Amino acid sequence: MRRLYGICRRAPAFKVIIAALLAGLFSGLIGAMRLGGGAVLIIYLTLFTDTPQLEAQGINLLFFIPIAAAAVTVYAVKKQIKWKMTLKITLWGLIGVIIGMYFARILGGELTAKVFGGLLVIIGISEIFTKSEKRVAKRKNGCYNKKE
Repeated sequence: MRRLYGICRRAPAFKVIIAALLAGLFSGLIGAMRLGGGAVLIIYLTLFTDTPQLEAQGINLLFFIPIAAAAVTVYAVKKQIKWKMTLKITLWGLIGVIIGMYFARILGGELTAKVFGGLLVIIGISEIFTKSEKRVAKRKNGCYNKKE
């Protein structure tokens, strides 16, 4: 099925470059606000470059890895990482990755795209109705407010 928005097939090169630069800029701005700039990248890749959904998500993860490594380095130097908690979260995350890969293969690209879109809508709605004090309340060291 041909995408309606796939501008890259028929647009001049400068328009493609401008669209990519704008997507990168917008993704970076959204990411800097900690709102998930990778979602913008996935939307750009699937709608404007006709990249299949699963491939777009893989590209997003490929970009995420070096950025995450840099962030971990910065936080580790500042001694702001609880390593025992990180290990637990990582193990559960890997289990989630394996389950997610299994379902992504079963569902295929088109249904995975719809599930991804649905998740974005749910997250957006929850952000609207979540009290901002809960999201913004932070301690001095930047962690979310929680008694230790």
